[in-house]
Amino acid sequence: MKKHLIFLLLVLFSLNVYSQELTADELFEKARNAAFEQKDYPAAIDFAIKALERSPDYTDISVFLGRLYTWSDNVIKARTVFSEMYLKNVQDEDFFIAYTSLEYWNDDYTTALKIVENGLVSNPTSEALWILKAKILSAMENYKEAQNTLNTLLKQNPKNTEATELAVKINELSAKNAFGVSYNYSHFDEQFADDWHIVTMSYKRVTSLGSVIFKTNYANKFRDNETQFEVEAYPKLSDMFYLYVGAGYSNEGSIFPKYRTGASLNANLPKSFEAEIGYRQLHFSDDIWMYTAAVGKYYSNFWFNLRTYITPDSENISHSYTGTVRYYTKGAQDYYAFQIGTGISPEESINNLLNSTETFKLKTYKVGAEYNFSVKRKNFFSISATYFNQEYRPGEKGNQYDISLGYSRKF
Repeated sequence: MKKHLIFLLLVLFSLNVYSQELTADELFEKARNAAFEQKDYPAAIDFAIKALERSPDYTDISVFLGRLYTWSDNVIKARTVFSEMYLKNVQDEDFFIAYTSLEYWNDDYTTALKIVENGLVSNPTSEALWILKAKILSAMENYKEAQNTLNTLLKQNPKNTEATELAVKINELSAKNAFGVSYNYSHFDEQFADDWHIVTMSYKRVTSLGSVIFKTNYANKFRDNETQFEVEAYPKLSDMFYLYVGAGYSNEGSIFPKYRTGASLNANLPKSFEAEIGYRQLHFSDDIWMYTAAVGKYYSNFWFNLRTYITPDSENISHSYTGTVRYYTKGAQDYYAFQIGTGISPEESINNLLNSTETFKLKTYKVGAEYNFSVKRKNFFSISATYFNQEYRPGEKGNQYDISLGYSRKF
């Protein structure tokens, strides 16, 4: 027993002597290796402390030690490290990022905002600090200032992926109310003699649970008129997940579905990905059930999205695929969009042409473009054009040309 104890003491003594011979940089490297390669935070903390004994003013090591305490959920020690650096008037960008993140993750938004604003004084071009400030303001429900912060960053670098993604999300929360009106015009060269018209009026209300949208659609088709009422909601489940639920009703059920329902689970995933899975149901004389899945990705100032609708029945399954690319020019409401696809989706105005499951099985190809822009941050305009080449009866094809105009105002 004594031999084992003596051997252990000799090993510990040897390691201590060895560590004393290492330079601060070498100990820093060992701390990083212990943290990232071995996932051994206690050993990493020990190496970082020894490194600081060699070089007490080594800023990078101090920041790393504070981060190690943060990752180890030792908030008190992390705060002690960072507050001492704050009193020393350290102006390093990484220090402000680490200290701000600590307070932000621990829900002390007032302190986090003070720290990040001080950091931006000495690091005005730090994109990471601008992002952190926007996240803090959003957590404080100061969506207007969060949006202004992101607009400042996007002017500095329009290709910042995280800023673009965050701006889109905050845009949905930046005003409690929004009123919108849109008009869709459809012309057919073969299928129908008369042009079609749809006017939509909408009201959106942002609540603590998520946004709710009420819509009234008026259509003039087949020389007949019909009105549809819709409600859609986007309840938030967590920072990652939210739902889409929707329903619509028309007392006629000839132009619009008699009623429709829909629901989806949406996820904001890491690496600027997003995904959705759900269903849509339309009822004319019979029910049409469609299942949908989508995946999206923000990259630079682009947004890419691929969506499919699958409509099964007793004989076969019809498919719809649509690819969309958006190019954001500045804010979340300023972008060009391009779309290409095959098949029909229930989100398009063309779905109101369809009153049987058989129509979904006919071949349709489409290509379109859209331009959205804002004026004084409260007024939003859109214009889009879409071309459809569709099989309206087996073996018979025709062309459809759609033009849509839209306006909405937040207040």
